[in-house]
Amino acid sequence: MAIEPQAFMATMERRVNLTSEDKSMLKSEAIWGKEIAPEMAEHFYDYLGKDEEMSSIINATEGRAHRLKETFIEWFYEMFTGMDDWGKDYAQRRWKIGLVHVRIGIGPQHVVPAMATVIREAGKRAKTDGKSEEIKDAMSRICMIDLAFIEQAYIEVTSEAVLRETGWTEGLFRRLIATGANSM
Repeated sequence: MAIEPQAFMATMERRVNLTSEDKSMLKSEAIWGKEIAPEMAEHFYDYLGKDEEMSSIINATEGRAHRLKETFIEWFYEMFTGMDDWGKDYAQRRWKIGLVHVRIGIGPQHVVPAMATVIREAGKRAKTDGKSEEIKDAMSRICMIDLAFIEQAYIEVTSEAVLRETGWTEGLFRRLIATGANSM
């Protein structure tokens, strides 16, 4: 069931309508993105830190909070640069970030509202800094793609673990999920 990150990226670009104009806009604002990245990291982790479960995950080991913030700053800036024009390297990195979220236990119920906080705060900052509505829209679209990678990582890891442990086929697994969903 494992995804191919670059193909997933292309699919998500189509689904959220990330255009070449969006990419050009993001690249043209890369310096601004780098400038505001530390502030966005603070908003993100301040939000998560208010949740007892998330605070314990973020602070589980010495230096983890600092490392997570540094990674966030890199991630945020990369949304603006696209690394390799939002190609293979970008997709691989987003997939790995998703897997890290799964590994350390930052679940979708935490990431989704935290991402909404980032989008809201980046939008406020864009307005304060006199940036266009288009940059806010482009940021929202690329954030949704990155969020989709994290969500998909949870699905892929969970599915793969069930298939490996049970020996079920993918078809059987999908039927059981559909049957379970229909009964809820």
